[in-house]
Amino acid sequence: MEHANPLRCGNDTENRFITIGEIMLRLTPPNYEKIRMASSFEASYGGSEANIALALANLGVDSTFFTVVPNNSLGKSAVRMLRGNDVHCTPVILSTREQTPTHRLGSYYLETGFGIRASKVIYDRQHSAFSEFDFETVDMEKLLEGYTWLHLSGITPALSKGCRNLVLNSLKAAKEKGMTVSFDGNFRSTLWTWEEARDFCTRCLPYIDVLLGIEPYHLWVDEADHGRGDVKDHIPMQPDYGQQDAVFRAFIDRYPNLKCIARHVRYAHSGSENSLKAYMWYEGHTYESKLFTFNILDRVGGGDAFAAGLIYAIMNRLKAVDIVNFAVAGSALKHTIRGDANITDDASAIRNLMNMNYDIRR
Repeated sequence: MEHANPLRCGNDTENRFITIGEIMLRLTPPNYEKIRMASSFEASYGGSEANIALALANLGVDSTFFTVVPNNSLGKSAVRMLRGNDVHCTPVILSTREQTPTHRLGSYYLETGFGIRASKVIYDRQHSAFSEFDFETVDMEKLLEGYTWLHLSGITPALSKGCRNLVLNSLKAAKEKGMTVSFDGNFRSTLWTWEEARDFCTRCLPYIDVLLGIEPYHLWVDEADHGRGDVKDHIPMQPDYGQQDAVFRAFIDRYPNLKCIARHVRYAHSGSENSLKAYMWYEGHTYESKLFTFNILDRVGGGDAFAAGLIYAIMNRLKAVDIVNFAVAGSALKHTIRGDANITDDASAIRNLMNMNYDIRR
């Protein structure tokens, strides 16, 4: 059943957002314990696309999530959590055993790092309902009807051949409808190889308007001679402004359909303290954000919070420099919240952080 989002409070815009991906059960040992020591686990739900839908819905955006979960208590619980955060779940498919024979919800285990010990993730998502479902049975034209913005990630196509076809078909349908399309490469080394990811995600670039991250994509120096390497080959993980601007402009020269490219840069001082800043190409210029340094309560989903912040800021037509600062501030704030998603229902909280305002709010 369709439902209204009370958080919108009359701030209706023409934007209707939809994203497609897998939601998983997340199991975390409490109190920073290691998995091998744990006798109990805290249960929650997450996944890149679901995290973005949740973050945007909490900020008052009309947000819809499409996924497939098994028609059992775990699948229904995941959907209930989404609905409880005002995400529209009308398109969600509760699959039968005939549709998804293994009939399971994907899961992952998070071992939260502390101090000098880094966090660790173990996936258990093979043969999930989402990866087994036959998406050729889904009418993409009907699914995307009435929406203005589609978001996808490079995680979904890594799950199965059917998921790769789902991503390509949805990209093509979205462009035919004139929707804005955002895409986050989100490489996962446990799901496919670097070259497989680059080969597929590069095929997606002609359909994308807003690109999050600069990998995994081929951006050959010479399309006729791949032996000359990729434009990004010698760019450090923490580039300076000039290096990042050069990469952005190479993308735009090759793919003029791109209207915005953004990526955040992380400086890991320890497993418990990081700094973030971001770069963004928008309306012909490259912008650099402020640098935010913070202690970490939960790092997972920081990139998704950045993506959600960027999408929200673009939808609300913020000034370019405010777009990139709002996005990175949203990501920094997420690191102080347990769980996968940035459950922040007050955009002014992100704006205050964006402006380095830490005063108590009374």
